[in-house]
Amino acid sequence: MKFGIIGSGSWGTALAKILTDNVNSINWWIRNETSIVHFKKRHHNLQYLSSAYFDTSLLHLTTNVEEVITNSDCIIVVVPSAYALNILGGLPKNIFQNKKIVSAIKGILPEQNLLLNDYLKNEYAVELTNYFTILGPCHAEEVAAEKLSYLTFSGIDIATTELIASFFKNEYINIITNDDIYGVQYAAILKNIYALGAGIAHGLEYGDNFLSVLIANSADEMAGFLRKAGIQNIEVGSIDHTFMPIRNEKHITNYAASVYLGDLLVTCYSLYSRNRTFGNMIGKGYSVKSAQLEMNMVAEGYNASKCIHIINKKILAEIPIAETIYKILWEHLSPEDGFREIEKNLV
Repeated sequence: MKFGIIGSGSWGTALAKILTDNVNSINWWIRNETSIVHFKKRHHNLQYLSSAYFDTSLLHLTTNVEEVITNSDCIIVVVPSAYALNILGGLPKNIFQNKKIVSAIKGILPEQNLLLNDYLKNEYAVELTNYFTILGPCHAEEVAAEKLSYLTFSGIDIATTELIASFFKNEYINIITNDDIYGVQYAAILKNIYALGAGIAHGLEYGDNFLSVLIANSADEMAGFLRKAGIQNIEVGSIDHTFMPIRNEKHITNYAASVYLGDLLVTCYSLYSRNRTFGNMIGKGYSVKSAQLEMNMVAEGYNASKCIHIINKKILAEIPIAETIYKILWEHLSPEDGFREIEKNLV
């Protein structure tokens, strides 16, 4: 299977490292020629994860998106959700025919309030059977340092999901597979919003005691949203360990402990978390614009908070924490007033 990667930020670079460490050659779309020249000369990404070095004989680097898609069997899309339409829009309508698409996007396409699979279905007739996701809990910086991490692959075609996942498994990457495409994507979107809230709380100088209660309530709120959205298998602690003798099989019925709760925890607590960092700035008094200018990376939780606010008008879940974060970011509610309201809802 020939892989193509669209995106060269920290997460795209981390995924490229995993594949090439496993001696897979890849086609890789990089936004500008300057970065490609640097890559070929210095064997690492100019801007992201510069400690990760590559065997450039395994890399075909290009600024042409169509070239990557045409020459690859499996295309990994790993760009910020806010930029996805600019990169993928206007391509030939049949370009994804007979291709496997893997989303490593942790957000909603904000212009249309769509997950990537729904956008690709509408614009390019990509069927859900050819669509897969890669999610965490996993920070790119720890992948670069080769610290043991777990990747969750989702797809309704389980055999192909497991095949794709097998290309990523090595001594520092363990893999988990499931068929929960919508659930894992919505969970990834929500955890970014709650991580942004955790950052705001830190910036407001709340302590660890409060933060633990905030995150626990956020996990419960996320589960409520997912249930209202029709997602199953979201409870932590309900696995029947006597049901299946094979470890991988007994986790098929419940995987919330890693891809749902685990990803929420690491994004809320880790200093690598861009959403936590962005929220911390907001809590310390930065404006949204100032925080965006200060950061070199996109905090997906910002746009996601508005998208979930709009989507929830149909789902009608009780999400007071996410709604308050939305109001702080988009409706000029002060962080102090917002968190005084959040305090009243915590149990």
